[in-house]
Amino acid sequence: MNDACFQLKGSAVTAIVLELYRPDSEGFRQQLSAKVEQAPALFEQSPVVISLEKLEGECQPDQLTALIRSCEDVGLKPMALKLTDEQQALASAVSLPRVPLSGSSRSSEASAPQLAAVAEPEVVVERVVEKVVERVVEEKLVQRPSKIISRPVRSGQQVYAEGADLIILAPVSEGAEVLADGSVHVYGPLRGRALAGVKGDTSARIFCQSLEAELVSIAGNFKLSDALHGERWKATAHVSLQDDQLNITPL
Repeated sequence: MNDACFQLKGSAVTAIVLELYRPDSEGFRQQLSAKVEQAPALFEQSPVVISLEKLEGECQPDQLTALIRSCEDVGLKPMALKLTDEQQALASAVSLPRVPLSGSSRSSEASAPQLAAVAEPEVVVERVVEKVVERVVEEKLVQRPSKIISRPVRSGQQVYAEGADLIILAPVSEGAEVLADGSVHVYGPLRGRALAGVKGDTSARIFCQSLEAELVSIAGNFKLSDALHGERWKATAHVSLQDDQLNITPL
């Protein structure tokens, strides 16, 4: 009999990334409220990661606190911050964890001064750990066979294809969510949310027979239903990403 009280597992969690450009509390509140009003059901209770990577100028702790409160007021749930090393103190000031920057890694040049001050046995351990991590990452990136779903994806359901394309041979209902590390193919009406390249693959695509989606997203760049009405609405669609912009063309 297993007496363990819990088990830790890795999982992919869909979260909105909010890139902050200016710490203008009042302007931020107005613009965020307007965006949420476009699709309130989509944003309600949604986890959000606040990214300060592209921030112009400095953000004071009280400004960041006000921005977080604005997110909570419209129903979002701030869960973490994406910060540069120079902004690290902000994470402690607002009691939110820090997540790694996209594509960030520790270079040998950057770590050389720290390694020089550490005893040699500890350096060996650190290098071994880094090698193990690299090996695990390489194994996780191995492409898996496409995940094929032949039944309708109903409201409230979520289907995720890890390390693979997702192929759905049936409709995707409103309120449903389909996600893939690769591309998403829907051979039927797409009325829910479709997210491709969820781990950052900018070459991923979305294909569907009838575009009626609440949201389409590739590598974190998304469009909501109001923006989709003028682009292939209720028609065949091919969604791709170019220069951080979603392009929607006929199949």
